[in-house]
Amino acid sequence: MSTSPAKSAPEPHPDHKSIPEEQALEIRRLAHDLSNALEIIVQTSYLLSMAELKEPAAEWLRMLDSGVKKALESNLQLRDYIKQHTEK
Repeated sequence: MSTSPAKSAPEPHPDHKSIPEEQALEIRRLAHDLSNALEIIVQTSYLLSMAELKEPAAEWLRMLDSGVKKALESNLQLRDYIKQHTEK
């Protein structure tokens, strides 16, 4: 399953407050856990794609792949947003 390049989060406004470090760490941890869970789904989806699925199961797999791609993109956007809104 190939993924298209993710849209990056918008640049923060110079007057925009950054995310407090304690909250940023927790959000990063949650995003990491989400990435791990999504990786299991991606790998399972790939393995299912190797099977010769009949309809409607083949259509369900296509729906799953579409949802996974959107979730991966959203997770990347979340990570970018956190990076851009935390003090360096």
